[in-house]
Amino acid sequence: MSTPRLKIENLFCERDDRILFDQLSFDVNEGEVVQIEGQNGSGKTTLLRILSGLSRHYEGDIYWQDVPIHSCAEAFRESLLYFGHQPGVKAVLTPEENLRWFAAMHPTIDLSKLDYALAKVGLTGYEDVPCHTLSAGQNRRVSLARLYMSNAPLWILDEPFTAIDKKGVAQNEALIAEHAEQGGTVLLTTHHELAMGDLIRRVNLDQLAGTS
Repeated sequence: MSTPRLKIENLFCERDDRILFDQLSFDVNEGEVVQIEGQNGSGKTTLLRILSGLSRHYEGDIYWQDVPIHSCAEAFRESLLYFGHQPGVKAVLTPEENLRWFAAMHPTIDLSKLDYALAKVGLTGYEDVPCHTLSAGQNRRVSLARLYMSNAPLWILDEPFTAIDKKGVAQNEALIAEHAEQGGTVLLTTHHELAMGDLIRRVNLDQLAGTS
């Protein structure tokens, strides 16, 4: 049996005197898309922030390729692309400048794919336009362009389809499936119904963690 790419064991998290999850355990494998489900307030975003290293308010163990993430923190960060609720776009910069700035901080971002990425998200012609003049959906697409430039094996995506039209949703869903088919690993939350066949597995926090 192959080693899980990401392993979560007995995770406990409490927020505002309320237990979000307790003894939460599951594995995520290479070539797999895992959709985190649960009721509003069940801790989906909190879990993704914990797994991406943005929050340490938890107890339990997390392993990256069978090594505790605290023992391989740098290697783990270099293997990860995190996409949060907020676009993470600097309003005073253009789409091209934002992506160059992001690439300078993340070695897994391939800058040679910049023009291709902007074209794929429908921003050809907007490369040099300050992002504060763009719509919310366009700013979201600036952020999504990172997916087309990423060589990171692990993607953690929190509601990646927000403010994206149906065509964009289908296109990005296909990209996520392609990433998994090429050996990548994806954890995501979304309210969209995903159709990825055997690639996708659903983890329900209400059931696994016993939340109500």
